[in-house]
Amino acid sequence: MNQDRTAGGSGATLMLREAAEASTVVERLIAANEPACRDLGARLRDHPPGFVVTCARGSSDSAATYAKYLIEIALRTVVASVGPSISSIYGARPRMANALFLAISQSGRSPDLLTLTETARADGALTVALVNDTASPLASLCEVVLPLHAGPERSVAATKSYLASLAAVLHLASHWTGDPTLDRAVRRLPDTLDAAFARDWRAALPILEAAHSLYVVGRGPGFGAAQEAALKFKETCGIHAEALSAAELKHGPLALAGPDFPVLLFSQHDGAVAGIAAVGAELTDRGVPVINAGPADVPGALTLPTVPALHPFAEPIALVQSFYPLVEALARARGTGWLTAICSSMSRALSVRRIPQRSNASGDVSVGRL
Repeated sequence: MNQDRTAGGSGATLMLREAAEASTVVERLIAANEPACRDLGARLRDHPPGFVVTCARGSSDSAATYAKYLIEIALRTVVASVGPSISSIYGARPRMANALFLAISQSGRSPDLLTLTETARADGALTVALVNDTASPLASLCEVVLPLHAGPERSVAATKSYLASLAAVLHLASHWTGDPTLDRAVRRLPDTLDAAFARDWRAALPILEAAHSLYVVGRGPGFGAAQEAALKFKETCGIHAEALSAAELKHGPLALAGPDFPVLLFSQHDGAVAGIAAVGAELTDRGVPVINAGPADVPGALTLPTVPALHPFAEPIALVQSFYPLVEALARARGTGWLTAICSSMSRALSVRRIPQRSNASGDVSVGRL
């Protein structure tokens, strides 16, 4: 099942080793969370929430974006991302009665997430934690806990906990909808992640090595993957990357793209693929270097190998897993100034950099980077 490829070798970075563990993590998550997901799915079918609220930071918030599109498309239930500062800084207590409140966090210890979770539970929301640390305050606050089962995550750049968050969302949705095609997609996720990790995206390195800025474009369930990729470009490579919906690219941002401003396209087999292909074609016509990951047909783009024949809701998960070795290789290529984020643990990064604390990609407090 979990191949770990060469990523488990002594020469691999901490980030790559942890990303390689994702298939094992997800296999463990599916088995361990099955009873809780089955019960929660039945509860949500019997008593549908009026709406869903997500609460997260960093990579976890990108997972919440994935949850938004999945739930809105598959369950026709509106999902709102509520800023944690609403309660922690501004003291507001938004009305969340009859809501499903999804708090997504690796550590479960961010004070602003805890404050908003307290507000949600006090107002009558069904609070559910997708959290790696089951001994955390967040797990204690929530009525239902779906552990991520990622184990210790020491790399500053979070990988396996992010993929576990996506898997947990898909697992819950499969039981909530009762859709057998989603259930099959969940069961195949460990093998899907192994296959995705084996896809070699290094052909994109010559385009990316010279980039100072770029766009990562996605739509629907793939937009959260675009957000995660943009965040990883920033924190591991020092590239100013911005995630955009394919629908928004033409409304101003297109003016920035050019020969020195590449675009990475993510797509999946759904209703958005034709629009993403059209955007890609317009970009290549303008001389913009386009890297294409997914089924969109973009003549003139560099098209990367992807795992075929997946459920559209599983495809973004696979794309991110294929992306992680690429961004790790890019960080290596860009030099030692960016290796801390991929080679070092959070505590090691703190001792090396001595930069004031900030939120890392999982929404946890860790070291900042130059």
